Amino acid sequence: MPARVELFGIAIDALRMDQAVAQILAWVADSAGRCHFVVTPNVQHVVMLQKHDALKAVYDDAGMVLVDGAPVLWASKLLGSALPERVAGSDLAPALFDAASSDQPLRVYLLGAAAGVADRAAANMQSRWPNVQVVGTYSPPLGFEKDEAENGAILARINAAGPDVLIVGLGAPKQELWIHKHRDAIAAKAALCVGATIDFLAGERSRAPIWMREVGLEWAYRIFTEPRRLASRYAKDALVFPRVVAREWWRRRHPAPAGAGWRAQQAG
Repeated sequence: MPARVELFGIAIDALRMDQAVAQILAWVADSAGRCHFVVTPNVQHVVMLQKHDALKAVYDDAGMVLVDGAPVLWASKLLGSALPERVAGSDLAPALFDAASSDQPLRVYLLGAAAGVADRAAANMQSRWPNVQVVGTYSPPLGFEKDEAENGAILARINAAGPDVLIVGLGAPKQELWIHKHRDAIAAKAALCVGATIDFLAGERSRAPIWMREVGLEWAYRIFTEPRRLASRYAKDALVFPRVVAREWWRRRHPAPAGAGWRAQQAG
């Protein structure tokens, strides 16, 4: 794969959508491969990553890190490390399903969303993508991530179904932390941490019009349609993210002298 771009303390793969899909299909085709997981950073993720060491470890171990948020893409260009295009998780899953064929069908498991939503998503997927077979769905109970017995049962469900791809829609950072913790116990070849994608596939929530996605205004549409859930979060991110970008800009233009970190530690 192309080299990763370093931004905000994380490494992001400089991939287009077609390249990301091709890589996932290559993982699926590798009979000896382990489970590779994909994360898709947006502004919320970048803000959390500044003070969340456990999430940073997740990103360091991810098989692919794909830029989701349009502001993150714009910041990459402003900082001179331009990423080629936005690869949103909610677009990645349908693009992967589009690429499935009779020669390389896909077995998919849906983990997440409210009770019944994943089943509706599965029905829509079966009618839209004949080469995609949904082999199982599950909506975990609240607080499941802290229950080892429940986690074991979830892993048993997934592995008994034998999926090629696990679609995880548990919300950030829960989905990323859960996949990272259990990645070695998951029999799927790929796991996509893609937030509200199961809701979109079910028709439970609507996506922004294509023109809004193309000009980077999907966030505005989501605030308009879900103000109670998203307004405060987006307001906080809108305050913090510009400061994160400014720090990155300053760091790139004023690199610390070699050994400065060690000297600072000694002085402290």
